[in-house]
Amino acid sequence: MNLDQVEKIANAVLYEGYILYPYRPSAVKNQQRWNFGALCPPAYSEAQNGTEACRMQTEFLVIAADDRATLDVKARFLHLVAREVGQLRTSLPELPEGVLPDYQRVAAMEVGGQIYQSWQEAVEREVSLPGLNLHDLALEEKRQQFAFPSQQEVEPLREPDGQTAGVIVRRQQQIEGSIEISAERAGEQLYKVTARILNLTPLEDASLKSRDEALMRSLVSTHTIFGAHGGGEFVSLLEPPEDLQAMAASCSNVGTWPVLVGEEGERDLLLSSPIILYDYPQIAPESAGDLFDSTEIDEILTLRIMTLTDEEKREMRGVDERARRILERTETLPVEQMMKLHGAMRTLRPHQEDEQ
Repeated sequence: MNLDQVEKIANAVLYEGYILYPYRPSAVKNQQRWNFGALCPPAYSEAQNGTEACRMQTEFLVIAADDRATLDVKARFLHLVAREVGQLRTSLPELPEGVLPDYQRVAAMEVGGQIYQSWQEAVEREVSLPGLNLHDLALEEKRQQFAFPSQQEVEPLREPDGQTAGVIVRRQQQIEGSIEISAERAGEQLYKVTARILNLTPLEDASLKSRDEALMRSLVSTHTIFGAHGGGEFVSLLEPPEDLQAMAASCSNVGTWPVLVGEEGERDLLLSSPIILYDYPQIAPESAGDLFDSTEIDEILTLRIMTLTDEEKREMRGVDERARRILERTETLPVEQMMKLHGAMRTLRPHQEDEQ
């Protein structure tokens, strides 16, 4: 069970589309974000006639040697934070703690030579249900509710002379949800497991809310990691054994798709991802770090970042810490690392001439 490898894949899913080249909020590609695995409040889903999902369902098969087989379930998602940059109407020498000053919201402002921009940040959330016995799940469904509270914090933006010229106000809305896990016997040593993640966050006047407002109360980039213990192993839904093909085809997956993860051939870890993957996905070893865009290769994105103007790079630094790390990594990338991005040959097979 290679958990480190699984975490890398899961993090790639978690931040897919977080920010796209040219890595600036003003870019058209970054105007509508969070297109994968977003579970919105049920009232908003209803107001949008179901075009925005409020639940996710994963179904898969587990072979269990005996009744001691258990599952670990870990649901992961992003909880969004609205980061608002505000220009004070009157500069202050000090900002009293806990006091929200009089300010005007702006898209961006420069303080002390640095650009600050309004943006949506995200906090990683995780809900775990360890050691679920498959035999017991077949007798009774397991349900766990969760909630993360609303929060607000104010960060002063000070000029070199110490005067507070602006603020960054971060607001996070409360979200509520639940995880439901059940199982049914599908054969002598076979279980069919159903896992549902539901957003239960209330939202008043949902029909009047924008998508961005609904996203602040949503579970974003939602995915689930399953681990099998005690003699249990997962069945590939992409390439099931011949005798289990009909049963695998009966699994109903809504808004997500489960694939085997870990080392090739291992069957004790399953990732249910809102992005379609093959069994045993991998992060290319040549990749120097996250670029948040799996639709383009690292080399192209790295070369494009290098062509940004100084002003564009300055704006990129002002997005957030993740964008700043991309820029710093690209600007310090060794030549030999850059050459590795150009291509790699994984295997060599001897040429065999056709028999005459």
